[in-house]
Amino acid sequence: MTSDSVTDGVWLVVGLGNPGPTYAGHRHNIGYLVTDELANRLGSKWRAHKSGRADVVEGRLRGTTPGVPGPRVVLARSRTYMNESGGPVKALATFYKVPPDHVIAIHDELDIAFDTMRVKLGGGDNGHNGLKSMRSSLGTGDFHRVRVGIGRPPGRQEVHDFVLSSFSSTERKVLPFVVDTAADAIETLVAEGLEKTQQRFNS
Repeated sequence: MTSDSVTDGVWLVVGLGNPGPTYAGHRHNIGYLVTDELANRLGSKWRAHKSGRADVVEGRLRGTTPGVPGPRVVLARSRTYMNESGGPVKALATFYKVPPDHVIAIHDELDIAFDTMRVKLGGGDNGHNGLKSMRSSLGTGDFHRVRVGIGRPPGRQEVHDFVLSSFSSTERKVLPFVVDTAADAIETLVAEGLEKTQQRFNS
């Protein structure tokens, strides 16, 4: 199976972030925001998975042909903190029988400017604790990543403080468009494959 093969097999779309209202608007929680948008598009509400370690939404995203449903997806948000995301993701991948190349992680990316995005298959974790945990639990890094840029912290602000802070007022005006575009990229990825998604969305 190549990264551009499009099948009717289920996709596991994981929004990385930290649970609870304290973290809801933080840069580190961009994955949660994108999966919320996808859940809205499906017209479904989050429910607890029987594992007790994640919330999920099941459905089919938009297909490429009008009137024909797209591939089946499971949207997921871990109930654990970011650095322990891998366990719940592995449990869901096992439960739904999803291979690593049908797992998509949506996460914040320091090395990409805000309001830009890149999609890729595989790679390292680049210091991102959520990706590190997923790589460890899945036993591979060969899953898709939707890397949503948040840029580097200004001045001498620590990275930890930066990612666990809210978007600026200027960024918040653009954020809905960023989230919408990331959700579009995921719909394209599961329906049309990696190459077409990269051509359309990588900046």
